[in-house]
Amino acid sequence: MRRECPQALPAPRMSSPSSDSEWSKKENKMFEEALAYYGVGAPNLWEKVASAMGGTKSAEEVRRHFQFLVDDVKNIEHGRIPFPKYKTQGFWT
Repeated sequence: MRRECPQALPAPRMSSPSSDSEWSKKENKMFEEALAYYGVGAPNLWEKVASAMGGTKSAEEVRRHFQFLVDDVKNIEHGRIPFPKYKTQGFWT
């Protein structure tokens, strides 16, 4: 089942203790886990995810990060960006 980006949700303005230009691996993992827990259609999603991340990012930063990732996936799917080549270990490489 494919879920669409929740376009109708308002984008609240809040300050954040950390820049939204850089996301650590830990912040990305917390973002992914919170998004999976609440689901894309949850009311007040960005506030909930930001809160679950411990306040390291604002709700607006979380919303922008999600939108960036959605746009990135769309660009890859449409061939505008080459599919990333990851260094992996295993018999398939």
